[in-house]
Amino acid sequence: MPELPEVETTRRGIAPHCEGQTITGVTVRNGSLRWPVPADLGDRLRGQIIRSIDRRAKYLFLNVEHGTVIVHLGMSGSLRIIADETPPMPHDHIDLTLGSGTILRFNDPRRFGCWLWADSVDDHPLIRQLGPEPLMPEFNGALLFQLSRGKNTPVKSFIMDNHVVVGVGNIYANEALFKAGIHPRRKAARISRDRYHRLAGAIRETLSAAILMGGTTLRDFVNSDGKPGYFAQSLLVYGRGGAPCKECGTPLKEIRMNNRATVYCPRCQR
Repeated sequence: MPELPEVETTRRGIAPHCEGQTITGVTVRNGSLRWPVPADLGDRLRGQIIRSIDRRAKYLFLNVEHGTVIVHLGMSGSLRIIADETPPMPHDHIDLTLGSGTILRFNDPRRFGCWLWADSVDDHPLIRQLGPEPLMPEFNGALLFQLSRGKNTPVKSFIMDNHVVVGVGNIYANEALFKAGIHPRRKAARISRDRYHRLAGAIRETLSAAILMGGTTLRDFVNSDGKPGYFAQSLLVYGRGGAPCKECGTPLKEIRMNNRATVYCPRCQR
């Protein structure tokens, strides 16, 4: 599933080709996504200018003159810029034809993504309850410490809660907890303020590095593939269960938490 760095890479990849462009056509080949694509989406969008493309958590906002399209890539979705004569492939569900003669095309084999209309994004039920962005100043160790009081949930589940902080998916939670030296099963309420400061810094560092590495593949958004090379960064623990820890050499342990792979070092993480 695309995580926050991959969604941000997508935003950076498509924005220069879309912002300032007039939408001249809308084609919905299959509107049966996670939620039905609004039947009047084409009527709403034709003739409008894309003012900006923003991101909140793993949602992309296509901001036009009057309203916003909320896009989520789901588990398998991708957006790419293509020439207008490129024929659609299987699972190419939505096209926005732009005044430049190019197309913003949405492909989603599993159809868990979404395209929804919002007159006001901040009031939309998918958006209004989201926690802070992990790369913004308001996200810090003091906030994590405050929100964790009385929480008996494991810290890994705690930082993956979008009400606490958005965009810390499974892979990045594993990596950040390793960098902070915190065991993923430790109860959130039993972690000190100082350790939460380290964890907040590790989350920012991990996500920032992944975004930078994703940025090396921006050219992929203008070819027929459109895949940004997810998770190309060098991972310290995720996917390395049984391999030696890169810090101490101890074999990494892999367990399941909430049906997700969790890898940690039993020596470095307490």
